[in-house]
Amino acid sequence: MKKKLWWKKKLWLKNMLLKQLKGYGFIQNVSDYSLFTLTRGTMRLYVLIYVDDLLIGGNDPEAIIKFKGYLSQCFKMKDLGLVKYFLGIEVSRSPEGIYLSQRKYAMDIVKECGLLGCQPVTTPMVQNHNLAKDEGDYYNDPLRYRRLVGRLVYLTHTRPELSYAVHMLAQFMKNPRIKHWEAAVRVVRYLKGSPGQGIMLSSNNDLQIKAYCDSDYNACPMTRRSLTGFMVLLGDSPIAWKTKKQDTVSFSSAEAEYRAMGFTTREIKWNRELLACFGISHPQAMHLFCDNKAALHIAANPVFHERTKHIERDCHFIRDEIIKGSLATSHVRTNEQLADIFTKALGFPQFSYLRRKLGIRDLHAPT
Repeated sequence: MKKKLWWKKKLWLKNMLLKQLKGYGFIQNVSDYSLFTLTRGTMRLYVLIYVDDLLIGGNDPEAIIKFKGYLSQCFKMKDLGLVKYFLGIEVSRSPEGIYLSQRKYAMDIVKECGLLGCQPVTTPMVQNHNLAKDEGDYYNDPLRYRRLVGRLVYLTHTRPELSYAVHMLAQFMKNPRIKHWEAAVRVVRYLKGSPGQGIMLSSNNDLQIKAYCDSDYNACPMTRRSLTGFMVLLGDSPIAWKTKKQDTVSFSSAEAEYRAMGFTTREIKWNRELLACFGISHPQAMHLFCDNKAALHIAANPVFHERTKHIERDCHFIRDEIIKGSLATSHVRTNEQLADIFTKALGFPQFSYLRRKLGIRDLHAPT
């Protein structure tokens, strides 16, 4: 009953908040319904909503103060000032840019697992693991496993390098085995050695979108479906990333890479539309980097042939974007493929190199 009343209260607050925002002149964003924008001449205001938590930003300090005053007349609210902490994400500022991390959240996970005194490891997952194989004894506390993996999922909001490991662990939530629990504990041991790592949104940014995509052909030994991994950057700042199992079986590595290109193209197109709401235009072509020349040839070749007839949807989507001039594809060497970190467990030298290239850093580390 209490939960039901709480939910009704939150729903009422949301509806009232939407009414007041729209009454003030804000427009709800079609790319992200939690984002509201207000434009008057050169003045821009933005409001991001999560239940009853709000982030307010803009290019006019006086307009922001006036809007906060309006909200305080409509609702009982607390102004926490310049954002330092939001939904478990710590926000730090420097001349270099804005740094996002989850140090406290990561240390809470380490403490909860009783690993504050453990020996850290340098990578979140061992190479050549056999987690996907249906073998080994079942873990006796699946609820504990689910809770830990759920917390690790949230940590990937500022820790892109964890995406592959967390994706692998999340596949076994129903019936985890002992080896899966041990792999999850290894991720926590990795966190112990680098709790303060996060992403830097650089202030020195050309605001150009580029993306890297990769696939691991037949990655799942049970389903034979391949894995897609991508990283989207705004200038040199990471803004989106994902590890995802492909929806269908591919018949070649080129096809798996091409499906990854199609998935990534949809993502960067959405990011371009979202940036337009902030007044950031992107007239130049977005760059998509792939390390498979056969997949790049399929994307560039308008001839529809036997090899690609069963992936027609992705073919036409990518080719349309190339023809329109909104997308340009380029080859990248495998050792420089940033998305490689999202499709497989790497050894420390390559893992460390790609992590640094992704813009992941630790402001708390001694220099």
